[in-house]
Amino acid sequence: MPHDPHAPATAADDARPLDERAYAAFDEGRLSEASTLFARLLQLQPETAHYHYMRGLAHKYLLDWPTSLRHNLNALTQGDPKEDEPDEAALWNAGIAATALGDWARARELWNRCGIQVPAGQGPIEADFGVASIRLNPWSDGETLFARRIDVVRARLLNVPLPESGYRYGDIVLHDGASTGERTYGNQRVPVLNALARLEPSQFRTYVVFVHCDGPEDIEALRAMSRPGIADVEDWSASIVNYCMRCSYGAAHAHREDDAEPAWDPERSLGIAAQGRSAVDQLLRDWAGNGAGRRIDSVSAPEHAPPPPQDGHVWWRGPDDDSGDPN
Repeated sequence: MPHDPHAPATAADDARPLDERAYAAFDEGRLSEASTLFARLLQLQPETAHYHYMRGLAHKYLLDWPTSLRHNLNALTQGDPKEDEPDEAALWNAGIAATALGDWARARELWNRCGIQVPAGQGPIEADFGVASIRLNPWSDGETLFARRIDVVRARLLNVPLPESGYRYGDIVLHDGASTGERTYGNQRVPVLNALARLEPSQFRTYVVFVHCDGPEDIEALRAMSRPGIADVEDWSASIVNYCMRCSYGAAHAHREDDAEPAWDPERSLGIAAQGRSAVDQLLRDWAGNGAGRRIDSVSAPEHAPPPPQDGHVWWRGPDDDSGDPN
């Protein structure tokens, strides 16, 4: 039916330009502006479920968990009661926010509504949801490592992160539910999931250690040594790879291979997760004293805070994500 230019304006008419601006702001990563615009839309149409959902989604990426939870729950309440199934995206985002807030009863309820079986109880969910690759600070350098998922959206880090990440071995992190790619872990492919926050800090600090040794057997000897207060020794010289963007997200493509085996570099950069400096010093002294050509060059324990998200950066979407789905 043609629009009558003389008809009185409706809430839908008033909302149309705001709607376009709100979605454009979100799509460009201007989350604070998007939140403000969706709030204005909700003043005009307070029962519109998808505006509650979008405001909740913006606050999820702003890491504002109370607001995200409130609006995702509103989206579920305002949804069409004739629908057979609730909005799964709103359920997931409400579950993430409830988990971030430690609202375990609500989190359990939401995961059960998603069809995910979680252990009953009153406190944090403790289970085994397998291994995932976790991208730390996805709005920044995007270092990825492996983690054991102990919850639907909580995982314990299994590698020693670079100190610049602000994370530590053994941290329990909150991660998103949507995969942005895949990585190989052993003989299986595991999802790449964006870390959203550190929920529980580890007792282990990260020590940056530079050593000299003649061959890989020296590093294997160090990694095999067990000492009180030492959680893990990682040879960053071997394990850290600067991936191209497509490699980082696990997207299929090919690189030109170099057939030559890289020569052993005796100057090694290590990450050691330990409870204290004395444990690290004792480990390294024992290692250096039991093999020829082993030398300790330096030990330090720099501390960094995780970099905060920057407005205007759409960090939650993978390079091949052109579906237009904002979740």
